[in-house]
Amino acid sequence: RRRQRRFNCDINKMAFRLMSSMVLVALLAPVSLAFQAFQVTQQQQHGRRTVRCSATIEGVLAREILDSRGNPTVEVEVTTAEGDVYRASVPSGASTGIYEACELRDGGERYLGKGVLKAVSNVNDVLADVVAGKDVTHQREIDEAMIAADGSGNKANLGANAILGVSLAVAKAGAAAKGVPLYRHVAELAGNDETLVLPVPAFNVINGGSHAGNKLAFQEYFVIPDGAASFSEAMQIGCEVYHTLKKIIKAKFGGDATLIGDEGGFAPPCDVESGLDLLMEAIDNAGYSGKCDVGLDVASSEFKLPNEDAYDLDFKTTDASQKNPSLKLSGADLAAFYAKLCEEYPVVTVEDPFDQDDWANWTKVTAAIGDAVQIVGDDLTVTNPAKIEQAIAEKACNALLLKVNQIGSISESIAAVTMCKKAGWGVMTSHRSGETEDNYIADLAVGLCTGEIKTGAPCRGERTAKYNQLLRIEANLKATSGVPVYIGKDFRTPNWMG
Repeated sequence: RRRQRRFNCDINKMAFRLMSSMVLVALLAPVSLAFQAFQVTQQQQHGRRTVRCSATIEGVLAREILDSRGNPTVEVEVTTAEGDVYRASVPSGASTGIYEACELRDGGERYLGKGVLKAVSNVNDVLADVVAGKDVTHQREIDEAMIAADGSGNKANLGANAILGVSLAVAKAGAAAKGVPLYRHVAELAGNDETLVLPVPAFNVINGGSHAGNKLAFQEYFVIPDGAASFSEAMQIGCEVYHTLKKIIKAKFGGDATLIGDEGGFAPPCDVESGLDLLMEAIDNAGYSGKCDVGLDVASSEFKLPNEDAYDLDFKTTDASQKNPSLKLSGADLAAFYAKLCEEYPVVTVEDPFDQDDWANWTKVTAAIGDAVQIVGDDLTVTNPAKIEQAIAEKACNALLLKVNQIGSISESIAAVTMCKKAGWGVMTSHRSGETEDNYIADLAVGLCTGEIKTGAPCRGERTAKYNQLLRIEANLKATSGVPVYIGKDFRTPNWMG
């Protein structure tokens, strides 16, 4: 009996201890969850650093997906040793410079030769081994290892689309490993410790050139709400002007003229000057005169005549008997035309005014109007430090169009931006006409304080994905620092200049 009583007593004690432990766990659980939620809030919403243990690359997987034009492109997933997966996808351009890094396509009949299975295979069979075991926060080391594995001057062996896919996914993994948003991680990679700013959006609302089937020679017409008080207001202005423009075009030219192009802009049957008139009418009718400037992407390499100092603004007319000879302009005449447009309209930025090899005319136009107007190199500079160095030396332009797939890695893109900023240039972050739903360029624009971004009209999901990410970043910066800085009229010289 004594043993039975002692046994019962022991059982009761064990039951009491178990019940006490369960009560204690129940009491402490809300506290633990609250603390975890606080940490997540600090890391994700406010961008404050909570460094995890070193995150190394466990695996890399690429696949073929489709871009916004229905063409194949590369998507890459990087898996860390902790089991987390980070995904990125690569865009593709239609109007491409001849000096861009090599975008590897398969050729043949499949997808009309545009397949990317070779690039996918290069990621899975080559680059995966190159980056395996590396720390995802060591972006430059990883990018340089992939470039060395390629071994060519323009990533022709493995493909810039293969290397960039891995580079982008690694950047996302690196941000997560440090417990900060991607834009903050990019800023740290670049050595940017200045106050981060929201860029001015350049909404591409009228399309011509290679982006549309109309006769308009110039490729893009921008509405630029640089007089807004915040990025949110800039988005509101851009959207209202866009919808007002649609009504104006429909009334003038009919409903067919409001069909949208690759980047969400309209393609009305207009010429260069009447296109600008349409922009000004839409801005005025929407009630935003004085809050918007305008800009142009000429993409003049598309209509440069070979072996002549001449440009054909009627290049889309293929019947020689129907061509307008007055639209064939010499380099000097075209430069004078730009000066006239900038005097008559509030043009603040002109992209690719001359062919990518027409260095003499680039230098002349920058000297003539470059103080008042931003002259942007796209095909001329292709986000390539070597080309940028030449443009700086020859004073050929005063701004860079940042397209990461032109050069093929995050590290090289950061180097290009830093070089431009140290030269006093402006920088405009850019999408490509063949886009995906990936929104990383929004984080690049903020982290690198580029001051400007163009990512199409406020239309089409792959375009609004970038604008929506910027709205999220604006909210995050507001939670961190009170009032996020919208760079506005100072877009050419934002806080951080390299």
